[in-house]
Amino acid sequence: MRTIRIRTFTLLCFFFIQLVPWIFFVTAHFMETKTLSFARSQPQDEVLQRYLTDITHLIETNPDKWRDSNWQNQLHTQLQQANIEVAILSASDQEIYQSNPERQGALSSAERFSVIENGQILGKVVIYLPKSNTVQTISVFTGVLLAFIIIGVAMRRFLLKPLERMSLAARQIAAGDWDVKLPWSGITEISEVRDGFEVMVKGLQQSFQKQTELEEERRFVIAAVAHDLRTPLFALRGYLDGLEQGVAQSPEKIAKYLAVCKEKSAQLDRLVEDLFTFTKMDYLEMKLHYKKIDFKHLIQQSIDSLSPLARQKQISISNHAADDCFISGDMHLLERSINNLLDNAVRHTPSYGEIVVQCYVDRDQVKFTIRDTGPGFSPVELQWAFEPLYRGETSRNRSTGGSGLGLTISQKIIRRHGGELAAGNHSEGGALLTGWLPVNGPD
Repeated sequence: MRTIRIRTFTLLCFFFIQLVPWIFFVTAHFMETKTLSFARSQPQDEVLQRYLTDITHLIETNPDKWRDSNWQNQLHTQLQQANIEVAILSASDQEIYQSNPERQGALSSAERFSVIENGQILGKVVIYLPKSNTVQTISVFTGVLLAFIIIGVAMRRFLLKPLERMSLAARQIAAGDWDVKLPWSGITEISEVRDGFEVMVKGLQQSFQKQTELEEERRFVIAAVAHDLRTPLFALRGYLDGLEQGVAQSPEKIAKYLAVCKEKSAQLDRLVEDLFTFTKMDYLEMKLHYKKIDFKHLIQQSIDSLSPLARQKQISISNHAADDCFISGDMHLLERSINNLLDNAVRHTPSYGEIVVQCYVDRDQVKFTIRDTGPGFSPVELQWAFEPLYRGETSRNRSTGGSGLGLTISQKIIRRHGGELAAGNHSEGGALLTGWLPVNGPD
């Protein structure tokens, strides 16, 4: 719908206030004078006085001709020119001459006198003079009043009402009602404020929805991790109770109990570390400490840290990174990200399998891939691979180990560095994780 600016609206209001009284004045003037002419050759009072003097003299000097039709026509002509009406009565108040009985009501009676000759009253004369400008003045005042009333109604409709409704909408939004319908206004500035307000409301609604989703995710993570922590804790406590109560008496059984306790402790350590990193990445917006990193060396460090686990399953890990893979980033976080990816690959690769890591520079990006010879991702797993606590299993047993946060944390770390991480399957089988990082860090 078309709108107008406040400046244009104000000018129209000013023009309207000037126009309406003028229309009323012209209408009143035309109804009174039957003409639209406002020009006067002489001041109005002087002209009227001259006509009044001539008419009075004509009546007083010709009492014997009052009933003469020719004389009456002469008098009528002068009366029309002066816009005056006259009534001549006899001494006994009988009508002798009446110029225009119908128009006398529209005039004001101003002059009454008697014609006397030799001490005897010959007749009485009533002269009806034109009314003053009172009617025109009242009409102008009425026009001004009407104009202000109309302008007031228009201002309330186009200015005040939309602002009042917008204020009410703001209070409703503050109370949590996001379905508020913002008012329309014909004023451009108010319409622009309304559009901006609508954009702000949509932004707040999206922010509130995102906050709600984050809160639900936080509660889910806490509940799920609490559940995951309980299993190794119960196992650890059970084996420790067994050692304390002397259930394990032989050195072999004691060594087995201690190995299980050590394994459960390491599992708890991984869970707590993953939860700590995930929380910092999502809620504390941890500050990154940038420095120049040899990405090939970082990958090799991660491979070395996972070599014991890989040797247990007879898995070979090969590093085919180029020598010029240097980037700017946080050493600790990026190493944690690659560790998670390699740990995920080792846990899902069967015994005597192989893991291949490649890295190369492509213009201003360092690209890397991690491929294993495991079963790969199913279509459902590809959709949810980076969701927190998703393990690709319908049950929550830990046959493959891990916290369910590894891939999520890795993706968040890489995205915080301005890169991206994606999951897929290799054409020859096995999972394939592909990522890239900007050489100079995020913009």
